[in-house]
Amino acid sequence: MAGGNMGDMLRQAQKMQKQMAKVQEELKERIVEESAGGGMVTALMNGHQDLVSIKINPEVVDPEDTEMLEDLILSAIRQANKKSKDMAQDAMGKLTGGLNLPGMF
Repeated sequence: MAGGNMGDMLRQAQKMQKQMAKVQEELKERIVEESAGGGMVTALMNGHQDLVSIKINPEVVDPEDTEMLEDLILSAIRQANKKSKDMAQDAMGKLTGGLNLPGMF
């Protein structure tokens, strides 16, 4: 009987592994968007924390103040990264029932 329980556990683990792979693939396609400077710089990132696109409003481009533009770009990317990580953790958390599995994120 103990062998049957082990077999059930293995099947459940395999099923969860397949579901996790599916969620990971879906996260690659899901995009979050964050902006800085009132929308002057917008960063788009997927659920794998890959930067997909960055948009810069021409009004914010000032050759005399590139530091401000650099700060806005960094801010938009950091915000998009956090939002993307939160989205991934939420998606995986729903799958794992809130279990904290090391190495998942």
